[in-house]
Amino acid sequence: MIIDLAFIWAAIIAFAVLAYVVLDGFDLGVGILFPFFPEKRHRDQMMNSVAPVWDGNETWLVLGGGGLMAVFPLAYATILPALYAPIIAMLLGLIFRGVAFEYRWRTRRAEHLWNYAFAGGSILAGFSQGVALGALVQGIPVVDRAYAGGWWDWLTPFSVATGFALLLGYALLGSTWLVMKTTDELASRARRFAVVTAFLTVGAMGVFSLWTPWLEPLYLERWFSFPTAVFSVIVPVLVLGCLYLIVTGVRGHKDVRPFVAALGLFVLGYAGIGISFYPYIVPTSLTIWDAAAPESSLKFLLVGAAVLVPVILAYTAYAYWVFRGKVDPEEGYH
Repeated sequence: MIIDLAFIWAAIIAFAVLAYVVLDGFDLGVGILFPFFPEKRHRDQMMNSVAPVWDGNETWLVLGGGGLMAVFPLAYATILPALYAPIIAMLLGLIFRGVAFEYRWRTRRAEHLWNYAFAGGSILAGFSQGVALGALVQGIPVVDRAYAGGWWDWLTPFSVATGFALLLGYALLGSTWLVMKTTDELASRARRFAVVTAFLTVGAMGVFSLWTPWLEPLYLERWFSFPTAVFSVIVPVLVLGCLYLIVTGVRGHKDVRPFVAALGLFVLGYAGIGISFYPYIVPTSLTIWDAAAPESSLKFLLVGAAVLVPVILAYTAYAYWVFRGKVDPEEGYH
């Protein structure tokens, strides 16, 4: 039996990226919604709802980025030069946001500055991730195993639109998280945001589902030829099902259901990207086998991943279990 190590590693990294998007997505979403909740007591509760888990969520970003460098070095060396600007902007946003968690609670006079840092860092990080995704979906030109594009190839109407669409999606995750974790007036306002952002997110998914296939002949073939065309029918139905669960969950005060359904929307969107990409890791330029490290390296690193990934999953699950339930407005992060 031949074990395809490159495929296994592609699955591990894909899982790590998905875990980062859905987990860090909701706490970025809380920051994106921050300007819409001007009351200090509401902002305190919003930050307290994500304070125990936000830094652990970013573990998956490290695993995804570090794994890409170690296991698919050619892809790493190709993607980074193409996306330097949005990636650096994302990291700066994450830094300001992370520092705001600590400094906001240590000052009264400059608290408003750290509110800006938390909201601005979240918006910048989310938007930059969307731009990077859009640029990757467009395709990265590779010649002689090196990036062959220009400094500004990442900046296009499609990538900018993707950036705004991801902000909407993260705002949906953030609002449904607040519905699940908070009470009283804050939860009521979050419910209204959850319904609005749910419709906007699904609308954006529809727009990009029609736009993306025309970027590359490969995408057009994947979505409109058998057997992958089956997903062109199944995925929209499931997306509408998730939208229904969000709306009915919000209106019926089933506080957990909207968040789970919002995660479902992201999983479906991610699956659609995977169907479009596979087997390419750099769309239409490099397959996962072209970009993979030597087999000996893949085997060695897989041993570490077999230990590391379950440990990360275990402590992540434990952290969420310990801090389950609603946030007490009288307690919090200090």
